Amino acid sequence: MRVERLGDNKVRIMLTYDDLDQRGIDRDELWQNGRKVQELFWDMMEKAYLETGFEVAGPIAVEAFTMPTEGVVVVVTQLPSLPAHEQELLEEEDDDAEMTMIAPDPFGAFTFVFHDLEDVIRAAHSLHAYEAVGGTLYHYKERYHLFFDEDEVGEELYDTFWSILHEYGELSPTTKAMLDEYGKRVMDGNAVQTITRHFPLR
Repeated sequence: MRVERLGDNKVRIMLTYDDLDQRGIDRDELWQNGRKVQELFWDMMEKAYLETGFEVAGPIAVEAFTMPTEGVVVVVTQLPSLPAHEQELLEEEDDDAEMTMIAPDPFGAFTFVFHDLEDVIRAAHSLHAYEAVGGTLYHYKERYHLFFDEDEVGEELYDTFWSILHEYGELSPTTKAMLDEYGKRVMDGNAVQTITRHFPLR
């Protein structure tokens, strides 16, 4: 298990498949939120606190995805605190914190969302170093979404791509159909090369 702090409110935890085996957790069990997964989650949070000072206090968002060879990446984000009356209602509904994960197809199409264009530019330049091509950039709900079709990323580069993209953005559940319908398409089909060509790193 390896912990990396990504910012004031975010931490990334790398779990190997050996880590899961040692705890008797099958890969499919990760998405079922059972007792063993809950224990693993709090072990991760304790390690994150001891090594990086990241402390769970209030609402959090937990996102996870599997890598074909390396294991599982878990990203925990501390969310803004809810108003007191809403927090009380939330606590009444569920006294136990739960880990809800996104389980995308490891070799399928995927979308990452970025808070601003600078994050997109940095991600594109990092991907370009691996001769990355493709990608469609959308603007939707005040944020930028970078979509990659399953044919644009070779299996041998999936681990690298996802690791880089997660450094600057977050995996998004927003579908391409939703982005096509309600978002604005900024760059179509060759976003990585277009961005690196027109937006040099500062």
